[in-house]
Amino acid sequence: MRLILFGAPGVGKGTQAKILSSKLNIPHISTGDMLRQAVADQTELGKKAEEIMNRGDLVPDDIMLGLIKERLQKPDSDNGFILDGFPRTEVQAKSLDLHFAEMNIKDFNIVNIDADENEIIKRLNRRRVCKECGKIFSLDEIEGLKTCPNCNSENSFYLRDDDKEDVIKNRLEVFRANTVPVLNYYSNNRKIVTVNGIGSIEEINEEILKGLQN
Repeated sequence: MRLILFGAPGVGKGTQAKILSSKLNIPHISTGDMLRQAVADQTELGKKAEEIMNRGDLVPDDIMLGLIKERLQKPDSDNGFILDGFPRTEVQAKSLDLHFAEMNIKDFNIVNIDADENEIIKRLNRRRVCKECGKIFSLDEIEGLKTCPNCNSENSFYLRDDDKEDVIKNRLEVFRANTVPVLNYYSNNRKIVTVNGIGSIEEINEEILKGLQN
């Protein structure tokens, strides 16, 4: 199965993608994770992308498409994949269609996770990241803790620049301006499974799988 996962920043795409990846036994391809790793490694791409990401703006199409093309050529993608964070613009969507045609990929599913923007802002502003291992937690998960539950590093939690409220609002504006038209583009020739992103992780996952079966 091949999935393209849509939703505003903070709606829970990454969490759902990881669960779907495990259940469907296909790789979760997150452009956000790929970019953050490039930033952490301070590669040439990472250095270019870091400033753009910290503003909450979109990384240029040519860089993103290059990353995706390279990743889809790996053998673990042969039986399917979950694209999380791409395409984010109509130009990217059209370029991806051309690349899919080159790879003889005709069948893929669109999943859109929707949520109230105020809830998204509150959720993202309450995220913290361990600077040692990179794992993301909510404040509820680490309340009262001084060490990371994942790597045991001390006093390592911080609020990512792109999770600060002013940047979140900009990211949502960018999403509305660029990514919502992508859904309109796909709606002309693809079925879109839309689920409510507010609820328990398990409930949302069940709704996605039910929608894909219909």
